[in-house]
Amino acid sequence: MTNLSRVFRACISRSLLVAALALVPFSLFAATPLDINTATAAELAAVMSGVGSKKAEAIIAYRDANGRFESIEQLSEVKGIGDALLSRNKDLLRVTADDNASAN
Repeated sequence: MTNLSRVFRACISRSLLVAALALVPFSLFAATPLDINTATAAELAAVMSGVGSKKAEAIIAYRDANGRFESIEQLSEVKGIGDALLSRNKDLLRVTADDNASAN
């Protein structure tokens, strides 16, 4: 009976660990912040909390229409990206310098 009890406890604790990891947003595992000037819509949707495919596509459309982002705060100019969403994702994002502009 004690062996069965130990196996049962081990299964329960492993199941709880797996369930807890499944609830953690994928973005917490990102090694480096995502560059909003080079990211695809799929990458933005996967990394940013509260951003699905429609908002991610809106970010890409804004970037295509207006050029590179100069700062992360500029994301607030995209329809559907408010201050709360921006502050929640700020640490997950970055803006790199345009290599082509510095070469010219």
